[in-house]
Amino acid sequence: MKRIMGLDVGEKTIGLAVTDPLNIMAQPVTTISRTSLGKDFALITETILTYDIGEIVIGLPLNMDGSSGEKVKVVLSFKDRLSAAVSVPVTTWDERLSTVAMQKTLIAAAVSRQKRKKVIDKLAAVFILQGYMDAKKMRRKNG
Repeated sequence: MKRIMGLDVGEKTIGLAVTDPLNIMAQPVTTISRTSLGKDFALITETILTYDIGEIVIGLPLNMDGSSGEKVKVVLSFKDRLSAAVSVPVTTWDERLSTVAMQKTLIAAAVSRQKRKKVIDKLAAVFILQGYMDAKKMRRKNG
């Protein structure tokens, strides 16, 4: 069974998460400091090969009312370009509140602001990926 990769795409960083081999749980992998699309895609491709990825899901930053703004356009452009650069399907998943949820979790766990900055993006990718996987399971269960 191929794993699924989750991406939280930001202006300065990209958080990466992957599923376990059975596609049950999402786990954080790394945060890419963005420099160029070529380098970003090279690191993503390396992760695809390392973890035997069969699908990528990218968080789509919709507004709270479900509408799309400038950030959605940027992410969709990234998705289209990534789709052309890799050999696995790339899809999007509503990521509303993923970063906020992870911030609250880390604050509740008394993680310092400095440490939160280092892990927030890959944990947001975990949140996105886990939500996507849970929804897929529910669709299979409900037919």
